Amino acid sequence: MGISPCPSVLTLPKTERPYPAILDFLDSRFPAVTRETWEQRILGGKVLNDSGIPITLSSEYVPQERIFYFREVASEPHIPFAEKILYRDEHLLVACKPHFLPVTPGGRYVNECLLNRLRSSTGIRDLAPLHRIDRETAGIVLFSANPQTRGRYGELILKGGLEKSYQAVSAGQAADNRTLWTIENRIERGEPWFRMRSVPGTVNARSEVRLMETKEGRSLFNLQPISGKTHQLRVHMSGIGFGILNDRYYPELQPESADNFDKPLQLIARSVRFRDPISGGLREFISERVLQW
Repeated sequence: MGISPCPSVLTLPKTERPYPAILDFLDSRFPAVTRETWEQRILGGKVLNDSGIPITLSSEYVPQERIFYFREVASEPHIPFAEKILYRDEHLLVACKPHFLPVTPGGRYVNECLLNRLRSSTGIRDLAPLHRIDRETAGIVLFSANPQTRGRYGELILKGGLEKSYQAVSAGQAADNRTLWTIENRIERGEPWFRMRSVPGTVNARSEVRLMETKEGRSLFNLQPISGKTHQLRVHMSGIGFGILNDRYYPELQPESADNFDKPLQLIARSVRFRDPISGGLREFISERVLQW
């Protein structure tokens, strides 16, 4: 049994009266978790209100109230690759994530995620990611280590002050001499829900893609996401005919299978660059991980 050492938080959404029972709400909100499981968690005192008091099956549903619960999984896959801390001070922690490791708990993963590994190794319980990268992607992730200054870094990212650079390898070569693409489109969730797609409408996803080198039927790219939509780079690379090597979602969804640790997605969050809102200094962090090139 894998149990998260830190609680997840959920805000009860606004809804019309009559309000549902909290058990009914949790049952509908998390279809992958059985109703009986939620009932046992509540009876076991594992679901708490905003004051840290366990709720009961008769507790009232209060819109906008937060509830806290501890993620549990019956069995948890082990990811046999280690993260590395590149920088740490009282406000910020910078880590380099391996392929296959999620940033935060989700699905089958509770303790096998970058956040909980770092909380365990550093003892910083208030650690929180400032941005995310896909489980399949390796590379740089920034964490706030101080709740009092967290908003300063959040504002920096919200205003586009974090300059990110990725590298990717594609199994293919350009048919012409083109080396630069500026991609602007709209990305929304598709089917299944975890797979994104380009659709007509107002632009919400922008990327710059530059071909750096080709050899032996493969191409190396430098990617700069201007926005930060889920799977954005994977969708954009697929859209220009250069699907990323070992991508199981794009351009075509592959049959579900166990992770093949010998074939990681060839995408790395290579570097981040920004002006630190606390010190005012210019910071740059570069991943030491390499692609199969």
